[in-house]
Amino acid sequence: MTSKKKRKKPHLLSHTRPTVSIRKPALSSQATRSLIRKFHNLQKQLHTALSNGDNVAVDSLRAELAGSGGLQKYQEASIQGQSSERGGDTSKVLMDWMEVMLPKKMRDRSTTRKEKKLRMLEVGALKVDNACSRSHIFDMTRIDLHSQHPDIQTQDFMERAVPSQSMLEEDGFDIVSLSLVVNYVGDAVRRGEMLKRVGAFLRFTQRARAEDDTNNSILPALFLVLPAPCVTNSRYLDEETLEGMMMALGYVQTMKKFSRKLVYYLWSLVSAHGCEGRDLEFKKKEVRPGGQRNNFTIILQ
Repeated sequence: MTSKKKRKKPHLLSHTRPTVSIRKPALSSQATRSLIRKFHNLQKQLHTALSNGDNVAVDSLRAELAGSGGLQKYQEASIQGQSSERGGDTSKVLMDWMEVMLPKKMRDRSTTRKEKKLRMLEVGALKVDNACSRSHIFDMTRIDLHSQHPDIQTQDFMERAVPSQSMLEEDGFDIVSLSLVVNYVGDAVRRGEMLKRVGAFLRFTQRARAEDDTNNSILPALFLVLPAPCVTNSRYLDEETLEGMMMALGYVQTMKKFSRKLVYYLWSLVSAHGCEGRDLEFKKKEVRPGGQRNNFTIILQ
């Protein structure tokens, strides 16, 4: 008589990375997009209700968010959207750029010496096996509001402690990634505050400059990914306006890529003082009139 093997219960998603053999049935691409879109819309409505002091609407919207699965359901949909089967890993674009722009010594994937690696802060991290993590170029720090993996810290970027100037070289980063994060923030002013805050975490590493002078302009940098309509079909934000904002914060555009759904940017920080002494009058202003526009914008003040 053969003994039956006991099946092990799958670990919670928060305790281990997802496996191929144990996973929930995948949502369709359309269902995934609909869930993400609904979550974003509810978050925007909730922010408006909170701003207006409408407690009845706040309670109703929070109940609707909880009923639809809340942040965890949104993250599950986002993870599916980033799956390799759907071509959703945005960090692949960054790695393509790094292969071209970084000196060979810095992108040598065979290195294991930690001091040779660049430091990267990934905000809104959902997976620990994306292209950046697999490259071994980066010493990764990953944070998210609601971590689903032990290698991702549960943390709000807006509350992360800013390193002091004396500790910036040790605790700062060469690249900060905001991939589909800024558009998640429901308030235009807070989006601006998030962009302003990035510069405080970026370090001007002399090592990168010394190794190859032809590549010294790309680091430190911000990797920014937005849904394409945020830039291509917004009533209040176009490429010229976004570039003006980033220049005011001390950045220059190094790389850019448009796809049907997303726009990718690599913004290199060229001023260690960021926006000090700069005019940050970027308020909500119509730049693209006409119907069928969205109202996405970023306000710097």
